[in-house]
Amino acid sequence: MRWRYVIRPRRFRQELEYNRMRGHSMIMQDPFFFGYGSLVNRRTHSFQNAQPARVSGWRRAWRRSPFRDVCYLTAVPDREDYIEGLIASVPGANWAVLDERERAYARVPLGSEVQHSAGAVEVAIYAIERGHHHTPTDDNPVLLSYIDVVVQGYLSEFGMAGVTHFFETTEGWHAPILNDRLAPIYPRAQTLTEEERALVDEGLSRLSAKVKQGYPLG
Repeated sequence: MRWRYVIRPRRFRQELEYNRMRGHSMIMQDPFFFGYGSLVNRRTHSFQNAQPARVSGWRRAWRRSPFRDVCYLTAVPDREDYIEGLIASVPGANWAVLDERERAYARVPLGSEVQHSAGAVEVAIYAIERGHHHTPTDDNPVLLSYIDVVVQGYLSEFGMAGVTHFFETTEGWHAPILNDRLAPIYPRAQTLTEEERALVDEGLSRLSAKVKQGYPLG
């Protein structure tokens, strides 16, 4: 007696769909984010496959946002400039953690303007939406502990050239800077070496950046 395996039409369609989705998930690669501020510092996150990258047509700027009390970096379009930074993968395209961390920003997909060696992957950058960022004021300073984290990251990934490029190409250094090193306000503040702190202080001094009165550098 011969046995025959009969698949009912509905089950057959279900198995086809399952196999199609399984095959798709096997070849689908995790998307990546492009970080250009604190995300350049690997000590502030645990995302994998991190590597240096560059985005053309954008520049960094200090901006305040109605969603935060202090100023942070954002990326703004600029055809003549570029940003060096770090890309890393977002497992399973689960953006929830990053979206919460970058809640004052919009997640913007990038195309050929981003250069990296991760292959054919989707990359997104976080930037404050147009119309939702404003010039820094005395009531919305930049945290020195945040600058420390960013500079430490650029030094680790790009060396002195990266630190110099960060200071020289970021817009908005007229923003007041709050020295909170003794009691960091930034939640992902890091411990810097004396040499790293000196790099930050020297960079700010060259730009004649002002520290909020009553909070001297050091």
